[in-house]
Amino acid sequence: MDIVVGTRNAHKILELQRILGPLVPGLTLVPAPGPSPVEDGDTFSANALIKARAAFAESGLPSIADDSGIVVDALDGAPGIHSARYSGSGIDEENTALVLSRMTGVVNRRARFVCAAALVHAGGELVLERSWEGSLAQAPSGSGGFGYDPIFVPEGDSRTSSELSDDDKDALSHRGQAFRALAEHLVALG
Repeated sequence: MDIVVGTRNAHKILELQRILGPLVPGLTLVPAPGPSPVEDGDTFSANALIKARAAFAESGLPSIADDSGIVVDALDGAPGIHSARYSGSGIDEENTALVLSRMTGVVNRRARFVCAAALVHAGGELVLERSWEGSLAQAPSGSGGFGYDPIFVPEGDSRTSSELSDDDKDALSHRGQAFRALAEHLVALG
């Protein structure tokens, strides 16, 4: 079954293949064919739908996309939907450095990763949103993952998500939760 993924992010495509592959028999993830759409929604769900709708419109095939980011309580929910470009550069290390600099001296380090997973196909649309609770580390640690993984410490753990194995991260993460929930809808399309 070919499913188009509304992203150019190779890390996300690999992660989605790891999550969905065992759950959706014969799944092949195909990157979206056209240019990236403008993500001008005001929520994770709205932006996920924008990407999935664009991929479906370009390909005619069932399409999935996600919008995800980190929400920091002490920063009034920032970076939120602006996580990927929070520093202006779009470079992961600069985004995490900016968050950490804004958290200097802040005691409340509660944060969560949020993922909205969207599916668009000829029969309709669906968006499922999940979150992964935790807090911010004082400094980056670990070499796995991408984005804010080096500074996010999952609730109940002392390691950052960059220090978790791929399997452990996929089992716990916001993206893992959202796409496992979406998997049954993909299977129904087959």
